[in-house]
Amino acid sequence: MALYEQVKLLYKNALYKNVVDFATMVVTLSENQGESSIPCHRRYHTMVMLGFSIQQLKQFRRAEFMLKKAMLYAKSLLKSKIIKATDVYTDGMTEIDVKLAMAECHLSLGQRNQALSVLESVAPRTRTARLNMMLGELYQQTGMERPAVTAYKEVLKECPCAVVAAEKLLELGVSGTEVVIIMMATTGADGQSSAAPEWLTAFVKGLASRCARDFNASGTTLRQLEEGSGLRNNAHLMATLGATYYLQGDERHALTILERAHALDPLSLEAVDMLGTLYYTDKRVRDLELLAAAAVNVTETSATPWILLAYYCHLSKKSTKAIYFAHKACSLDPFSVEGLLLKGTLLLELKKLQEAALHFKEAMQIAPSRFEPYQGLVDSYMAMHRNRDAVTVASNATKLLGQTARSLTLYASVLLKDAMNVNKGKSVLEKAIKEEPYYLPAVFLLCDIYSQERRWERAIELLSRQLSVQGGCRLHERLADLYSKQYRLDESNYHHALAAKYANQGEVGGVCAVGGGVSSGSGVGLTTSGGLEPPHSPQIPQLPPFDMEVEDINDSEGDVELSDLEAVWSDGDFSFTGQ
Repeated sequence: MALYEQVKLLYKNALYKNVVDFATMVVTLSENQGESSIPCHRRYHTMVMLGFSIQQLKQFRRAEFMLKKAMLYAKSLLKSKIIKATDVYTDGMTEIDVKLAMAECHLSLGQRNQALSVLESVAPRTRTARLNMMLGELYQQTGMERPAVTAYKEVLKECPCAVVAAEKLLELGVSGTEVVIIMMATTGADGQSSAAPEWLTAFVKGLASRCARDFNASGTTLRQLEEGSGLRNNAHLMATLGATYYLQGDERHALTILERAHALDPLSLEAVDMLGTLYYTDKRVRDLELLAAAAVNVTETSATPWILLAYYCHLSKKSTKAIYFAHKACSLDPFSVEGLLLKGTLLLELKKLQEAALHFKEAMQIAPSRFEPYQGLVDSYMAMHRNRDAVTVASNATKLLGQTARSLTLYASVLLKDAMNVNKGKSVLEKAIKEEPYYLPAVFLLCDIYSQERRWERAIELLSRQLSVQGGCRLHERLADLYSKQYRLDESNYHHALAAKYANQGEVGGVCAVGGGVSSGSGVGLTTSGGLEPPHSPQIPQLPPFDMEVEDINDSEGDVELSDLEAVWSDGDFSFTGQ
């Protein structure tokens, strides 16, 4: 059997280490003996298979060198006209195939500019959907939006069911109508229509509403798709719906849906970082530990497992490990919004204010429609006593994100820091509560203002209205304090008892009862009753307060025992000097 056939046999059977050891000798033999050992076009094919095999062994710099050497050799063959291009560029070893592999090697080495240069060297008319998808992602990451849109459109024209390309176009500002038209107007190579199915276009319309920040319309579309089609219990659809609730700020429903999505497909990491954020907010240490351990078992090359580990370590009072894992998450995926937000939050609590602000600004550049970067940047500026800059950022949030309850409350919380702006902050809070009557961060801030004005009844009325849909430790503590100021001791004792009941059940830090609020337009209610709780009074998890003070962070090991994560890391596994 000829030498080339032996190399091909090894490569076909995925014996990559064997290919590398054998093909290197074959290539050297062909360089020394010429065509007497192997035909020139087979030498090119051998070099390509050698490069592909080295890439499979994750030796990316060496693989890129070999593939580049193969490309130069192929060009020299074609230039000398010794052989036809069809004999050189065979199926699977074309110029596009080789350059795609070279670009992947550059990306694995963190060399985005070199990868972009390699891909751009392919003539536009010959670019495949895969190449255009890579180009679009690189253009988007480098801020070149117009060529990114062009590349994604080319992908969608060739592959109308490319959901990620459609979502990227929506993120870049292309209207949902235009995206759907492209998906429906696609024609296959045989002239037959290859348009996307109707349920997929409905899904894209839901994503379009989300990108336009019309979360209610997006949630309605996605729920109808899940309930009224054959997509019931689809993990991807549920994760998308959960992420929509999360981006809207409806933590309660986000938590329920994301837990359901994770249960449907425990090996998927889609929106798991958001689920981990909610567990962290809820201080559900055990659930977060299990989620992190499961994510690490899936992959260690994604940012998500390290984000979850960072959250877990922070709850377990292991701040050094937490900041290390957050740094690792950002290193693995510099464009991970959740990773940047996490690291910014940890740096803020460690009083590294400038670094924290930089991370929040970077997250804002990547996801300008997310609320969390604005909140983090405002907190950073306030900690640096740059109140005027904080007011500017909060004001911009109300303009760019719309006058939602969250953005208005953020703006009001900054205004209230200045005694001259208290009345303006109060009117902003009243507007926020008008938008979302059960948004507790706004309710608590307005309640504080009423208390300062000694308008006890107004404050009690505001808080009592919340009990019709939600309960929680902090809500009842506030009511108890207000009643005690009026010397209404029976009511005060009653609410103190209820607050203690919630606290004993571990609900002090749960979603919604403190910080998440209840979406007035969601149409979903969760209620329980019993014990001291009046009939129909809900037992809802709570979220930390909107304007909570930063807790001191320390390196004590805490009371939490490592169990499922012991196999993942140990105290001596890393060293980190911080920023």
